[in-house]
Amino acid sequence: MSTLDVVADGDDPHIPTEALPAAPVASPYGPGPAQFALAVGGLAIGTGEFASMGILPSVATDVGVTIPEAGHMISAYALGVVIGAPILTILFARAPRRVLLIALMAVFALGNLFSALAGSYVSVVAARFVAGLPHGAYFGVAMLTAASLVPRNRRAQAAGNVLLGLSIANVVGVPLATWLGQALGWRATFFTVAGLAVLTAILVRVFTPEIEPEEGASAKRELGAFRSAQVWLTLGVAAIGFGGMFAVYSYVTPTLTEVTGLNLSLVPVMLGFLGVGMIVGNIVGGRLADRALKATLVGALVWNGATLAAFAFTSAVPLLAAINLFLIGGCIAMGPALQTRLMDVAGDAQTLAAALNHSAFNLANALGAWLGGVAIAAGLGWTSPGLVGAVLACGGLVVLLISFRLEAKAGR
Repeated sequence: MSTLDVVADGDDPHIPTEALPAAPVASPYGPGPAQFALAVGGLAIGTGEFASMGILPSVATDVGVTIPEAGHMISAYALGVVIGAPILTILFARAPRRVLLIALMAVFALGNLFSALAGSYVSVVAARFVAGLPHGAYFGVAMLTAASLVPRNRRAQAAGNVLLGLSIANVVGVPLATWLGQALGWRATFFTVAGLAVLTAILVRVFTPEIEPEEGASAKRELGAFRSAQVWLTLGVAAIGFGGMFAVYSYVTPTLTEVTGLNLSLVPVMLGFLGVGMIVGNIVGGRLADRALKATLVGALVWNGATLAAFAFTSAVPLLAAINLFLIGGCIAMGPALQTRLMDVAGDAQTLAAALNHSAFNLANALGAWLGGVAIAAGLGWTSPGLVGAVLACGGLVVLLISFRLEAKAGR
């Protein structure tokens, strides 16, 4: 069996039986309202995570530190995501999903409330760490919940609908929250995010059916995810392959002002193209993944590499840069496909594997930003993160093909 044969095989016959979902869980309002409720949680989390970057100067001035020091609150949030995803998932492996989702949103709301009320630099950083703790666990449980409400051939679309909240946050939530922070003070931003979290908890309680943990669910069973080579390889694809997009995203503002020659006031407009591309990517990626999962993963990584490399050359022309940013936004199509891949390879450790996926995304954020910064510091210019991103996308593709090859050999 060749690599091409493996990629073309959409439904792998060697997926373990326990990985196959049961019949869709009945919901009194249907899967649509439940997915909407879960997506609002994504909107809240995305707004809280990314709007923090836009209010850094205000936070720094208010608590008496430099902007780089204030940036540690972003690092603290990311650290909370990486630590909280596995720990909370393991600790509450036997909790009913709806109860767990509401509890996670409550913690997120409190973290943002504490952020808004923080009176010192240390307390702001600590509050952002707390706010980050439920991030990965929420998305992991939310996407599994959404997938359990639909037939198997619509799982990726369901996961994509939850992730859609993140994309909408970039287009609508972040600009509005940033504007609110500038108009009423940075604390208003976190108060708003806390309110969105409370709204999510209410919507989840009303529209999401109660789903009891599977028979035999336990922390020990979830820890089985760490013993699966396929889980680690899939997480590696996320951490490396997605790093490319973050290499460009982290430095897109100075690139647009220094290379494209735009006024700073036009940067949000250009980022809007990126956000719209993310929305389209989520929708299209989910549909394609339900039809041919492996081919979608390969295609998404190739798309990543091509569009990121192109940005190194198109960024000098405003119109081309806008089009390219829209196309880069489409890279998010890999998100629902990777989540579905994890459902297929995680066996009994579904919840932990799904949560770890978002830890991997945050590692991708750190890796991409770091390598992009290294390239710029080396004197390669503001466009160099695009080429760095293309290399990372190729690295993710290599890991993915290794995963497919090992899976094919194990099935012989």
